[in-house]
Amino acid sequence: MSKKIQTDPVLRFFVIIIGIIAIGFTLKELSHIFLPFIIAYFLFFTFSPINDLLTGKKIPLFIVIIFDIAIIIFLTWGIFSFLIDSFVQFGEELPEYYTRLNRIVRDAARTLGIKDSYFQYFSIKRILSQIDYKVLAGGIFSTTFPLIGSILFILFFFIFIVTGHRGIYDSIKRRYAIKEITPEIKAIRKKAEEDNEQPVVPEIIKEEIHDKEIVLSNTVKAITEQIQRYIIAKILVNLVAGLAVTGILYLLDVDFPIIWGLFAFLFNFIPTIGSAIALILPVIMALIQYESLSFALITAGVLGGVQTIFFNVIEPMVIGKRLNLNPLLILFSVLIWGYLWGIIGMLLSVPLTAVIKIILANSKSMELVFINDLMSKEPEKGDFLPL
Repeated sequence: MSKKIQTDPVLRFFVIIIGIIAIGFTLKELSHIFLPFIIAYFLFFTFSPINDLLTGKKIPLFIVIIFDIAIIIFLTWGIFSFLIDSFVQFGEELPEYYTRLNRIVRDAARTLGIKDSYFQYFSIKRILSQIDYKVLAGGIFSTTFPLIGSILFILFFFIFIVTGHRGIYDSIKRRYAIKEITPEIKAIRKKAEEDNEQPVVPEIIKEEIHDKEIVLSNTVKAITEQIQRYIIAKILVNLVAGLAVTGILYLLDVDFPIIWGLFAFLFNFIPTIGSAIALILPVIMALIQYESLSFALITAGVLGGVQTIFFNVIEPMVIGKRLNLNPLLILFSVLIWGYLWGIIGMLLSVPLTAVIKIILANSKSMELVFINDLMSKEPEKGDFLPL
């Protein structure tokens, strides 16, 4: 039966499809476990450089972990506190925004000759009055505790990943280094049992195992460094782009520049779609605040130029021009990961896909290399990212 599965391409195809569906179902149903785990691993790669530096200076690992967790908690608390304060301030100024938005829509309707009374006497307050705020408040309240639980889960996973990553790496290294030598070792043990002697592994086989461990160690190290390089570089590029957006909007005197900069940092993890959202939101604010289409267009032009410079010029230079993800793959990855894990899945979609592609690009399997080529915008040779 197993021979038939191996030799029948059609049956093997359907087995693979069923396996993919089963994996997708598992990832979706156990998202409360897998999502914190994935985020914790991304945090592990982000903190790895500073952790290696600290442990290299003989600082105990438990102190390093406490230091990492303190940074994570401080940043999380700072972001949430800032968001809450900003939303409170936004709520205080909401009546003024209502008035301006109503005036913009009504003036536009008159200018365009629209006779519909809905636009002639447009009222955003009337639209918002149809929202059931009790249900909305209940939804927000009901998601607060799961959010706190997820943060604690992430920290829990992070601690065990930092302490156990090396052990997992060494186990994988030994497993695959010995794999190809196993038949020879079994033959030596069998002969020793037949001769009632203690099995002795020849030095040449020990050296071969050691050489394979070195090769595998270098491969795993290369993959780890490439993943780490991508994650850190992407975070830094998005961070600087977010700061640039904040600075520009501050100079243009658009309200809540830090909020829009934070959105630019987050949404630009989603190519094209995220960049568009990060551009549209502050432009809408500029339009409502100044009631000027020309000012909104100027804001859009400046922010669009910044987005282009950072994500079409600087990002390829920093991350490497050979990120080379197929645009169709990016679209599907956003849709699939978004379906599995919601908004967070969409934010993580391209980094997750890039990590998978890095691993495939370093494989010697012809099937995996073929899959890597399918994922690429253009066929590529050599390493995935420059080391």
